[in-house]
Amino acid sequence: MTHALSDHDGNALRTAAYGVVPLRTAAGGHHEIAEAPGAAGAPAADSGAAPETAAGQSRPELRKAIEEIVESGFVGVSLRVHDERGEWAGSAGAAELGGTAKPPINGHVRIGSSTKTFTATLVLRLVAEGRLGLDVPAADHLPGFGLDRRITVRMLLQHTSGVFNFSGEVYDDGTVVPGIPIPYGTTGKEWVGNRFKAYRPQELVELALSKPARFEPGTGWSYSNTNYVLARLLVERVTGRPLAEEMRRLILGPLGLSGTVVPDASPEIPAPHARAYYRYEEAGERKTIDVTRQNPSWISTGGDMISTTQDLHTFISALLGGRLLPAPLLAEMCTPYPTGIPNMDYGLGVFVVTTDGGGTVISHNGAAVGHAALMYGTPDGGKTLTAALSCVDDAGLSIAAAFQKAQRRLLNEVFCGGQADPAQPTG
Repeated sequence: MTHALSDHDGNALRTAAYGVVPLRTAAGGHHEIAEAPGAAGAPAADSGAAPETAAGQSRPELRKAIEEIVESGFVGVSLRVHDERGEWAGSAGAAELGGTAKPPINGHVRIGSSTKTFTATLVLRLVAEGRLGLDVPAADHLPGFGLDRRITVRMLLQHTSGVFNFSGEVYDDGTVVPGIPIPYGTTGKEWVGNRFKAYRPQELVELALSKPARFEPGTGWSYSNTNYVLARLLVERVTGRPLAEEMRRLILGPLGLSGTVVPDASPEIPAPHARAYYRYEEAGERKTIDVTRQNPSWISTGGDMISTTQDLHTFISALLGGRLLPAPLLAEMCTPYPTGIPNMDYGLGVFVVTTDGGGTVISHNGAAVGHAALMYGTPDGGKTLTAALSCVDDAGLSIAAAFQKAQRRLLNEVFCGGQADPAQPTG
């Protein structure tokens, strides 16, 4: 997810925001607020327990913003903000439908396409180590797939390769070409029945490459999860180790991201966490089921990771602050390529967003069937916003409009008026 969603056919709310959904689709809880200013990593935050009173700054504008997000249709939301006033973390709504317990302030959440920033950073770390070149043909490291040799590593990270999106495509004339069964569009019910199926990354790539390319490599921009599964296979081919091991070696371990998980095909999510739900119709009857446990291998490194608001803050702050990549590579990562989405271009695994106030933030949000994550930072990493949301999802992505409004409201509260830095980070 991101500031707006688009899949280049004027459907400006799906791909960038929900990340995994290029298909054209039709588009209250408990409202008490839990607040923990300055409590990052504290036992109360990690356990999900909320203090009765706020010790320190009160942020009524943030409390109100997350209350309004719940009122717009989300089951629960947890927000963490780091800015010139320090840190604030709080939650609103409920951890489960019909419950009264609030969402854990630092609970685990499936982060969806925010995974792409982790994956891109890992690839760029290997570039920094001299193991990969950004502008070499990806086919050099991935023989056997018949990849177009014009497709470079950069094009994969930038979504300019043109490769078909294995989760489906919508073309400019409205033609829909499905891929694997996904939770959105006409395959929602099929996904429900298949939600514990394990996919191998190779089969996702093979399906994608059996379809015509969207455009000639390097001649356009199109959000494709296939790019990031190819990036995973690149990492594994170059290092000889599973992506999860390399992620721990180069990112999770050095940053101490103990709440972040690369699940591969495991359906489990660590406690504490809010529940995730999915609604569908069967024989004319509407059903809502708990999909907190689901096999994320259908999206692979396009959106399979699990994290916490604290870990997402630590990661995006360290990344933009220059602690993970050399300055030239970080600048490359945050150099915007035109997407056609208003006020939102793409770098290498990040969106470069222009706020309503004219400032720039670096972002990659994500959704994963009933869970969603927000991850924003100023170009120097000095100010961040991270959030975990839970909802009742459905094939029509009916929560998408509320999600877009929630993002905009939070962006305006946290970033507008105080920042007008260039897109490229300094340092």
